[in-house]
Amino acid sequence: MMETLELLMPLFLFLSVCILLLLGYPVALSLAGAALLFTGLGFASDTFDSDFLAAFPNRLYGLMTNQTLLAVPLFVFMGVTLERSKVAEKLLDTMSRLFIHLRGGLGIAVIIVGMLLAASTGIVGATVVTMGLLSLPTMLKKGYHSTIATGTICASGTLGQIIPPSIILVLLGDVLSSAYQQAQLEQGIFAPETVSVGDLFIGAIIPGLLLVCAYISYLLLLGHFSPHTMPSAQEHQSSVNDKTLLQRPSLWQIIHALVPPLGLILAVLGSILAGIATPTEAAAVGASGALLLAISQRQLNLATLQDIMQSTARVTSMVFFIFIGATIFSLTFRGFGGEEIISDFLHHLPGGKNTAFLLVMVLMFFLGFILDFIEITFIVVPIVAPILLIMGFDPVWLGIMIAINLQTSFLTPPFGFALFYLRGVAPKSVTTKHIYIGVIPFIIIQLLVLAALAYWPQLATWLPSKIYA
Repeated sequence: MMETLELLMPLFLFLSVCILLLLGYPVALSLAGAALLFTGLGFASDTFDSDFLAAFPNRLYGLMTNQTLLAVPLFVFMGVTLERSKVAEKLLDTMSRLFIHLRGGLGIAVIIVGMLLAASTGIVGATVVTMGLLSLPTMLKKGYHSTIATGTICASGTLGQIIPPSIILVLLGDVLSSAYQQAQLEQGIFAPETVSVGDLFIGAIIPGLLLVCAYISYLLLLGHFSPHTMPSAQEHQSSVNDKTLLQRPSLWQIIHALVPPLGLILAVLGSILAGIATPTEAAAVGASGALLLAISQRQLNLATLQDIMQSTARVTSMVFFIFIGATIFSLTFRGFGGEEIISDFLHHLPGGKNTAFLLVMVLMFFLGFILDFIEITFIVVPIVAPILLIMGFDPVWLGIMIAINLQTSFLTPPFGFALFYLRGVAPKSVTTKHIYIGVIPFIIIQLLVLAALAYWPQLATWLPSKIYA
């Protein structure tokens, strides 16, 4: 009876956290509260080793002194500053007029701006809401079908998961770095190799651009085979008699709108690719550049700066509060032997490591319906990543696969987070059904890219190997 209880305690702990989250309790408090409650039960039933919980102060000190995680508040500051400086609004207006004569041009502009905004903010919710407020009314006004407009906005908003520099990749890179070292130590490798946030940034470039190109190709094909879903500028002009719609932007307008944010992103990524800055130092470059850009756009005053800093503090506090709760949860889960149980289960599955990997990806996909990426990164990845890495999977490839998998999950009805974000800012004429139908083609595209990445891991591993060679 006692042995059965020991085996079931990790499962009950995980299920209790999921239930608390579904009931709407704060994530960090749910993680820490459930873990401490089960710790008490473990002490009472003599099924928990207290040495695991005693390691918490050292873990907390390690969190406080982790230089990599300094990139989180800096990238958040960069994203919030760019959002407040109306860079996205100017970009969308210029790019939409640049592609004005191309059927589906506005949709293509939304994807390109979404990509640049995703690379700037790295937060799915912020990108989807911003693009929804800026572009959805315009797309509907210019005759785009509701399903096309909403699907394009949701898909472009989730690019923040994979387009570097991304807060998500910073957090995932830090967790995978620890998992990779743990996996090598368990294999008897006492001079372990390392994987960094920069590796994940570089590894995500080709898959991210592949997704963007696939989105644009879909819109071009849709415009050719189903032109009524997205009228051209000429057709719309003839129906509304608005000659201003066909005015192309001047070269100066294009440069003024595109160069500053693109230059900032290239400065951040370029400093990492060139090896002259760590991701944390590059994040400082990005934060400083965003501040200078806001000043040059004359969008910065004392009140705006105060609002930016408060938003940065709120998001950063949320991330680290979750990290603390997840640390307590992880230690408790391991104290009950949960890691060994999962390891034995995955190692004894029929089909070997490929079946184990597929099962983990499916589990993460469905957990993406109820948990945010940050929670999955801090709760699930530290448990399963060392096991998968011991099986021989490449850490960079694994990180990119997890990121795209969860990006697809956040886009999938009926519980995708991106759908809820857009539903909150969409006009009443746009129904939930329109949003659900609109994202289906983009989900298929992401699954195809995920399959291509599984078949050709070099899509994620080739560029880092060349740069660091």
